[in-house]
Order: sequence, then C-alpha cells, then structure tokens
Amino acid sequence: MTVLGNCLIVLLIRLDSRLHTPMYFFLTNLSLDVSYATSIVPQLLAHFLAEHKAIPLQSCAAQLFFSLALGGIEFVLLAVMAYDRYVAVCDPLRYSAIMHGALCARFAVTSWVSGSINSLVQTAITFQLPMCTNKFIDHISCELLAVVRLACVDTSSNEAAIMVSSIVLLMTPFCLVLLSYIQIISTILKIQSREGRKKAFHTCASHLTVVSLCYGTTIFTYIQPHSGPSVLQEKLISVFYAIVMPLLNPMIYSLRNKE
Repeated sequence: MTVLGNCLIVLLIRLDSRLHTPMYFFLTNLSLDVSYATSIVPQLLAHFLAEHKAIPLQSCAAQLFFSLALGGIEFVLLAVMAYDRYVAVCDPLRYSAIMHGALCARFAVTSWVSGSINSLVQTAITFQLPMCTNKFIDHISCELLAVVRLACVDTSSNEAAIMVSSIVLLMTPFCLVLLSYIQIISTILKIQSREGRKKAFHTCASHLTVVSLCYGTTIFTYIQPHSGPSVLQEKLISVFYAIVMPLLNPMIYSLRNKE
C-alpha cells in the first residue's frame, strides 16, 4: 500500500500537466521517501519469519545509510515546501516569478545532496567504531543510535556528531518552517473574508500535518541522543516513522485535495 500510494502520486503528477507546479514538483520528491520504508520493512518482515534474525554487516551499513539519507532529504524538502507555501500565501502575485523552475531544481538538488552527504559521514564514522563481541542490535533495524550502542569505546564524539547533524539538518529546517508559518498565519489573519482565510489555510493544511508528524517524532529521538528516549520508545518511533509515515503521506496530500 505504501509503495502503491506513493508511486501513484508520482505517476499522476507526471501525467497531468495541470499538476506541473512547484508544490507538486516537491511532492514528487517527497513521495520518493517510500525508499525509506523499502530499506527497512522487507528485512523486518523477513525477521518475523526467520528464527535466526541476522543481517550482514554490509546490509546493515546500507540500511543505515539509506534511512539517514532519506530522512535528511525529507527534512530539507519540508522546509523548502514551507517556503513555497509562504510565497503562495504571502506574495501570490509574484509566485510564478519567484518559484521558477531553476530555483525549484536547485532546492531539490540541495536537499538530496545535503541529506546524502550527512548520511555518508554518519555511516562512515559509525562503522569505524570497534564493536563488542555481543553484536545484538536491540532495535527493529540498523538504526544509528542502536548501532552506536554496540561500540566498546567511548562514543561521546559520535554523539557530538549526531547532535551537530541534528542541528544542521533537523533543527535548522524546523526553525525555517516555523518562520514561514509565522508569516503565513500573520498574513491569513489579515484576510478580511472568512472564505479567503479558509482557502489560504487549506493551502497549507496538508503540509503542516506532515511537518508536525515528521519533525515531532525525530526531534524527540535525536536531539538528545545521550539522555533521550528509552530503547522501547525509539523502536515505537521508528515503526511509526518507517511504516506509518510513508503510508500516511499519500493520504494526507491526496484525500482532501481537489486537484
């Protein structure tokens, strides 16, 4: 259902020229986060059926890389989409001139490159750690904090790196989203007609829902890796983020969308 829903969104946007707008261009990129689910869920399902729940080291590293990369890409994309909604609501007459194709392409490339570089660095420094003889990962996948906990050495430098990347790729986009929505809400409140305010808010409702779910769960997990949530809470959040979120995205963006 997750793969089908996201692929149908991408296909529909490609086929219908009326949907060739910046918002749907970014939504196409966001729908590609179905790869996040496909990098974790197949192995998870295989482990439900297997008595010996093992994963090769290379597969574990690949799983960690893709999950971190696609997560980082999504955070930056959501900030870009917030800016797109800000221009649409606060400066509608110049929307086409501001959000032109070249700028949208640069935004998309920036999100993919920044997420991939961060993931490559985090994966490299994590798998350079000497691991203990007990290599049991107490998690649903090769999640960053779960793998770091296997190390037999002091991991304070890794935790510092996680904190830095959380600030750069998580908190910075989140602050930009907040600034955009402060301006959007301020503009909406100045609209005289009730129908106008309702239409302006409806423009942002889907994106705001995804932002709340996405940033809320991830900030709770990663912004304080040393004194953060328990392992059980991490697992529950990972299940939500890896399985539920990619399934909800097509529904959130499609069910109440007339276009």
